[in-house]
Amino acid sequence: MKILVTGVGGQLGHDVMNELAKRGIEGIGSDIAPEYAGISDGSAVINMPYVSLDITDADAVDKAITDIKPDAVIHCAAWTAVDLAEDEDKQDKVRAINAGGSASIAKACKKIDAKMLYLSTDYVFDGQGTEAWEPDCKEYKPLNVYGQTKYEGEQAVAAALEKYFIVRIAWVFGLNGKNFIKTMLNVGKTHDTVRVVNDQIGTPTYTYDLARLLVDMILTDKYGYYHATNEGGFISWYDFTCEIYKQAGMKTNVVPVTTAEYGLSKAARPFNSRLDKSKLVRNGFEPLPTWQDALGRYLREIGEIQ
Repeated sequence: MKILVTGVGGQLGHDVMNELAKRGIEGIGSDIAPEYAGISDGSAVINMPYVSLDITDADAVDKAITDIKPDAVIHCAAWTAVDLAEDEDKQDKVRAINAGGSASIAKACKKIDAKMLYLSTDYVFDGQGTEAWEPDCKEYKPLNVYGQTKYEGEQAVAAALEKYFIVRIAWVFGLNGKNFIKTMLNVGKTHDTVRVVNDQIGTPTYTYDLARLLVDMILTDKYGYYHATNEGGFISWYDFTCEIYKQAGMKTNVVPVTTAEYGLSKAARPFNSRLDKSKLVRNGFEPLPTWQDALGRYLREIGEIQ
């Protein structure tokens, strides 16, 4: 099987390529950068086939996918800078990447009869209430430009294809790039006290664990909408920060505050990012480990604990 992975310069795409290499599956990476840094098996860099691709160029997308003829595409590339997406001069670009680029990939997949797996987000919902969002829920009310454009990407994929997976994730962290854990570790080393919101609820997702699930998924024909985060229960960003410092052996004081007390960001954030993942088990997929276990493994991976 030949799988094209977009966005390999990011946290998730990097780990998906690693997972494919680990299983001996032919993977071809793509991103906008002219060259690819490769993946690592823990001791050495492994060179994998790579295509530089601007997914906002529909003709380039069509040519690349037609030439490569993958059996499947795992589409990790996206604009993910949530606050920056609110800037008026950025919104056209955000939409061109998240909606237009995804639509072009879906059309090219349809042309060659390839499967497509599209990574989406909890931000397609309005984040109200306390019930976990079902994967097949159609109550879309995105609160910000990022969420709206990811929703538009979902719609484009579902409209173009029958052989698609739409997988919503939340609170992502991984080795390759910036994330909440790295930020809180850096802040905790320079401040005695940190203020963290305690009224936004969800579950973290470790890209190393998620990559395994995505590859499991793309090897099947169990198409449709899914939610995927680590197990371990629903928590707030405050709870997550406390556990980060606890596992890292840091004494930084963490003060819980409401979103209103913390101060508004450019982009509105959902309060309820609880995602119901039971469909994974019903369809025979192995759930991700607990977020507590994932955090410990990640802290070891980045050298914060032994």
